[in-house]
Amino acid sequence: MACPFCESANFVRRGTRKKKHEIVQLYKCTNPECKKTFTDSAVKGRRYPMKVIIDAISYYNLGFTREKVCGIVHQLHKKIKPEPETISRWAEEYAGLCAYNKMRSYGLKLFGPMEVLEVVTMAHHQLYRFRYHKAKILLMMQDYKNRNFYPLKEYLDAVSTETPHQFFNSGERISDVRSMFSTAEMIVTSKTNYANRLAEFALKGVSKNKDRHEGIQKFMIANDSVTVATEVPVYIRREDIEYMQNKLNFQIIGEEGLTFRKHKDRENKGKKKGKKQTIEEYEYEQESEAKRFEIPEILTGHVDLVQVRNGQIHLLDYKPKAKKEKPIEQLTWYALALSRLTGLRLYEFKCAWFDETDYFEFYPLHVVKKIQSKKKRNAQFRSGIKVEIPRDDIIKIIHRK
Repeated sequence: MACPFCESANFVRRGTRKKKHEIVQLYKCTNPECKKTFTDSAVKGRRYPMKVIIDAISYYNLGFTREKVCGIVHQLHKKIKPEPETISRWAEEYAGLCAYNKMRSYGLKLFGPMEVLEVVTMAHHQLYRFRYHKAKILLMMQDYKNRNFYPLKEYLDAVSTETPHQFFNSGERISDVRSMFSTAEMIVTSKTNYANRLAEFALKGVSKNKDRHEGIQKFMIANDSVTVATEVPVYIRREDIEYMQNKLNFQIIGEEGLTFRKHKDRENKGKKKGKKQTIEEYEYEQESEAKRFEIPEILTGHVDLVQVRNGQIHLLDYKPKAKKEKPIEQLTWYALALSRLTGLRLYEFKCAWFDETDYFEFYPLHVVKKIQSKKKRNAQFRSGIKVEIPRDDIIKIIHRK
């Protein structure tokens, strides 16, 4: 954002202004030759809050009629009830961004608006809201490239009724484990993806940071053409890890085994009060040390977004400030777990993390399966870029347009 009068990027907040349906932020340009007050250009000429617009087009793309969407919006946002013609105008305006709009009529032939989206709230230490778009996955299966992904559909169909919830309340969390994955002979690709545009738009309707994941997931499951499920529960057992390690020759467990991060509350207990280590903390630390050389009975996690496109299953994780994150380990475990749960080969999975501006992706197979060769190997992309695959344990990021 910049000052619309002098295009300066230097400005400060200066109060708010109340419109009919929302309160907007005012900014003051700090350029000595300007010093004018302005609002965000996205707010100008817009009668309704962006949250209302996002909710309206999401429910419309789920299959509800324009009149029904007006009633839903009125229930969600008191005193706001747009006209059916307004819903049509919004749907047409954002049709280029919401690719499912082209598939909406086909989806309605398979499921009605009340049945198309399956939503289940799971209490796994904290609340996770699993969402599953049943029409979208059937439409994606019609693509010849995706014809072999019916095991994924069968797994998603069974999540609401057959998920072993006791595993998630007693097992170790994937996000807390440190394994010895090697990043040698793998490449992380950085590029601009459609998910960046969707996240940027969805976040315009989010007012609190804690709601960012929820806002992006709700918008993408309803409006994009490839996201088939969100917050998908996955787990992997000790025998699965041993099988992959010993039979498939995957490099999952290093010589030091698996280590677990200490829980922040326990780790910081006593430190804030200036106390010495308690007996409970000491016992917990010794227990963690003992676990360091053991394979856990079970590891559990929840995949933010599951997409089916271009003949591969994409596992996405939204990370604010993605450029500073490197969740290769976490995403690789997700892929290993879902591969075992569905019976699909690991080479059919691709992992990525993203935010509004950056998108990073890699193949989990390259993380756990190494080719024993002394020859130098190169990777060539469709754009013509040719890079040498690193043989050292480093993270090599290739930037693509």
